[in-house]
Amino acid sequence: MKLTSLTPNIMVKNVNQTLDYYTQVLGFELVDTNPASGVLEWGYVKMGEVGLMFQEETSLKKEYEELKDHNIGAALTFYIRVTKIKELYEHLQQKVKIVKSLNKTFYGALEFAFMDINGFILTFSESPNE
Repeated sequence: MKLTSLTPNIMVKNVNQTLDYYTQVLGFELVDTNPASGVLEWGYVKMGEVGLMFQEETSLKKEYEELKDHNIGAALTFYIRVTKIKELYEHLQQKVKIVKSLNKTFYGALEFAFMDINGFILTFSESPNE
């Protein structure tokens, strides 16, 4: 057995607004939605090899009853490897809520982090060898 990919399915209040943010502000490509139009229950975006799914809170709690008492949000961050991080930072810094400015880490990577419209933190990182 081997694992071949990981695509988080993230609970959100408003899938339409979330998809607009990820496609229009961050530049992700819209891959699929359910339903095809109107008020969406679920959507999938991708940029390069990174995919994220977003599902409306009521819909996800109906699908997974175990989540019924859980709130939107989590104590986690999404760590995403990128290339051309300086260009990306310049492009996004006025469009997103930066929570950690571009910096060099103790392990030599350049990173910055921002909070999306749902309160999730995405850290973009570029290793010196990339």
